[in-house]
Amino acid sequence: MRRLGSVQRKMPCVFVTEVKEEPSAKREQQPFKVLATETISHKALDADICSAIPTEKVDGTCCYVTTYKDQPYLWARLDRKPNKQADKRFKNFLHSKENSKEFFWNVEEDFRPVPESWIPAKEIEQLNGNPVPDENGHIPGWVPVEKNNKQYCWHSSVVNYEFEIALVLKHHPDDPGLLEISAVPLSDLLEQTLELIGTNINGNPYGLGSKKHPVHLLIPHGAFQIRNLPSLKHNDLLSWFEGCREGKIEGIVWHCSDGCLIKVLEVQSQQNNVSAFTKLTL
Repeated sequence: MRRLGSVQRKMPCVFVTEVKEEPSAKREQQPFKVLATETISHKALDADICSAIPTEKVDGTCCYVTTYKDQPYLWARLDRKPNKQADKRFKNFLHSKENSKEFFWNVEEDFRPVPESWIPAKEIEQLNGNPVPDENGHIPGWVPVEKNNKQYCWHSSVVNYEFEIALVLKHHPDDPGLLEISAVPLSDLLEQTLELIGTNINGNPYGLGSKKHPVHLLIPHGAFQIRNLPSLKHNDLLSWFEGCREGKIEGIVWHCSDGCLIKVLEVQSQQNNVSAFTKLTL
């Protein structure tokens, strides 16, 4: 199974972004939107975005396979977030007109507790042995999916630790135009990140299973490459998202040769199930 980049940190947008003072459709109680401009970001250019592999951004929840209890295990995404006092202090800093100074976190005191088995994501910066929060004040990380944990019951449904296998959706080996569900050894997925999709994940945008017969699957990140993507121009990408069948996806993730991942999302505002407008966003 071919491996591309691993999602171990927040992915930057392919375009330079700007803040617009109107309520976010993505995050409740956020009074602003972060939208893409028409300028390609320096991060994308430095990563040689024009030579990168464009793939479909799958709409699910991020997972990771690594060792736990001396065997390959599925891990669920769990960001460590600040407590109420630290979160309020951080938001006041963000909305302050005099926020040119750096915000300082006390990781030991400012953040909510996490399970003892929690680990920070691999690419998170470290300072004095502590993980550094990202620009949203979160520390991305992982917790092992143990089979008796009700919180991660849908994660558990796609793995069998006794046989060390996982249910994975991938291209059929004899016909790349077809997809198949395979029982893949967890050892083959070690150090990969994958997306969990299914009946009870993110509102089930793919219409999998039913309440009576739920279906959940893992998809390795980068599994679905995009063919015939237009040029890296804002309007061309908008037209692609709006005007063709292949563009009816959550977004694009470019896998760059240096391992960097660059993304852009397609967000639709809908009324009566009809798309009213489309914007590229972070």
